[in-house]
Amino acid sequence: MENKKTFYITTPIYYPSANLHIGHALTTVMADAISRYKRMRGFDVMFLTGSDEHGQKIERTAKEKGVKPIEYVDKIVAGFEELWKRLHISNDDFIRTTQKRHQDVVQDIFKKIYENGDIYKSEYEGKYCTPCETFFTERQLAEGNCPDCGRPVETIKEESYFFKMSKYQDKLLAHIENNPDFIEPVSRRNEMINFIKQGLEDLCISRTTFDWGIPVPLDEKHVIYVWFDALTNYISALNYGMENDELYQKFWPADIHLVGKDIVRFHTIIWPTILMAADISLPKKIYGHGWLLLDNGKMSKSKGNVVDPNVLIDKYGVDAIRFYLLREIPAGADGFYSEESFVQRYNMDLANDFGNLVSRTVAMIDKYFGGTVPVGNTKGDFDDSLIELSIKTSSDVENNVEKLDFANALAAIFKLIGRANKYIDETTPWILAKDENQKDRLGTVLYNLLETIRISTILLKPFMPVLPEKVSEQIGMNIDEYSWDDSKVWGKLTTGIKVCKKTAIFPRVDPKLLENTEPNTNTVSKEVSKPIQEKAEDLELAPEVSIDDFAKLDLRIVEVLTVEKVPKTDKLLKFEVKLGDEVRTVVSGIAKHYDPAELVGKKVVLVANLKPVKLRGIISQGMILSASSLKDDMLEVLSINKELPSGSRVK
Repeated sequence: MENKKTFYITTPIYYPSANLHIGHALTTVMADAISRYKRMRGFDVMFLTGSDEHGQKIERTAKEKGVKPIEYVDKIVAGFEELWKRLHISNDDFIRTTQKRHQDVVQDIFKKIYENGDIYKSEYEGKYCTPCETFFTERQLAEGNCPDCGRPVETIKEESYFFKMSKYQDKLLAHIENNPDFIEPVSRRNEMINFIKQGLEDLCISRTTFDWGIPVPLDEKHVIYVWFDALTNYISALNYGMENDELYQKFWPADIHLVGKDIVRFHTIIWPTILMAADISLPKKIYGHGWLLLDNGKMSKSKGNVVDPNVLIDKYGVDAIRFYLLREIPAGADGFYSEESFVQRYNMDLANDFGNLVSRTVAMIDKYFGGTVPVGNTKGDFDDSLIELSIKTSSDVENNVEKLDFANALAAIFKLIGRANKYIDETTPWILAKDENQKDRLGTVLYNLLETIRISTILLKPFMPVLPEKVSEQIGMNIDEYSWDDSKVWGKLTTGIKVCKKTAIFPRVDPKLLENTEPNTNTVSKEVSKPIQEKAEDLELAPEVSIDDFAKLDLRIVEVLTVEKVPKTDKLLKFEVKLGDEVRTVVSGIAKHYDPAELVGKKVVLVANLKPVKLRGIISQGMILSASSLKDDMLEVLSINKELPSGSRVK
């Protein structure tokens, strides 16, 4: 049996100085999406993440809190691992730099490079940024401060071991220039080439002024510089140099080191030169993605301007968070986060486009075919374009994912979803349903819609891993039983299975609610935003009526059969509702609050004995009841959840 192709991807190992924010989630969700995609394509995947736990900053923070460094990092790292579980991160390993398996490899690499003559002892005097755990020369400083975080640097003078990084300058430059894909995107590659051409200096790789680190194997009063330590995780997790090094033999060199642009320099200069000195193959690619920015700049734990992904998961669900991160951030470039943009993207793509496509399709199959997926063999004018795009979309997704362009990969899927929604408008199944001679054509239309949902959900699976189960529950098939290649074949949907109407997969979020909550886009918020509560003393009640007056109203439960917008108006929706055996037409002014598809299949309350009135040329036979806030910033149609038959009286 032929061995599977392998794929090895890593994230940076995150520094446990504080809890992670949504910027860290971006990197890890990106790595998870491509890992899931590769597994679906049949690859044997190794996906590594972890925590970088040594260094002076950790030692100082632990001392301030009155605990040992290991006690401090244990608690923070537990939070890392819990967050990755909540985000459905499918990492195959989690490496900690405090683990013995890692420390042994770091010491072996140090010893090997020392024995090769590329490490020597001298005295270091220079500038050091403790928060960034980085050495800088005078020319690298920005007005005397750290060029990365802008904070003051310390002047350090101590005995140190140095790595002859300068020795590998020309070899590294040649490798970058001969391997255009080694550093991506191109902007990062050009930046690193220019940096190297300015000249590389030897790197200080040990410290003596603190002891929270891995001891230098030949001189234990020194601890190994945190970046030399941390970068080695990519091979220590594979048991490099150990007797049981099968993982290293199988997966190294890494296919992708995925990192934020702020640490590209460490991964494309320090790490490759260490590997060269140790006579180890270089990774195939280092990809430096952009930052997720707020209005006031880059998120930073020290600034306190971070967004807690746990809050967003609680509020919107994990798939919505993953979707936003992957859809909103351009490949290789910076993106901006705000909760307003999040809700806008959520409503537009997830609630309105995909969620409504599923709801409308399932509701129509339930209504017109008793919930059984129909057989249809009558082709129409709009079928071919939908089918052609469905088959083509998987290739578009593949091309973009391979380039780590997740935004355009998702855009391709939602182009198909948008085409399916347009197909509903083009084929007008509610009109076909009125003509018994069009029953087979109606079946074809609904089959095509459900088949498009099947294909779209397969393609969305790497990005939104919870979604397939939710869709499967409604469309009567297990999406997990289909492979990636099944998204390229039209007609794999089995007829005769039963659909099941359920609540909306992505309930629409009222963006006006955000205006009434404390802002939580620029700080960590532990409070989930809640709708504003109206105070009783602010209510102005209408004049009293007698029980006899109220009894004159005939309130009935009706089932919504169809809903469509009334032409040339932004406010009105035209309903066809079932009242017992009677079908009535009702016009309601709620168009700005609902997409028509959201209401199909619902059971709502109708004022059934209201005198008919003509609105925009349409005779409206009743009034659908709804509730709104005093300020009219939100509205909700009153609906009935129990299975009461249409025509039931409301008392």
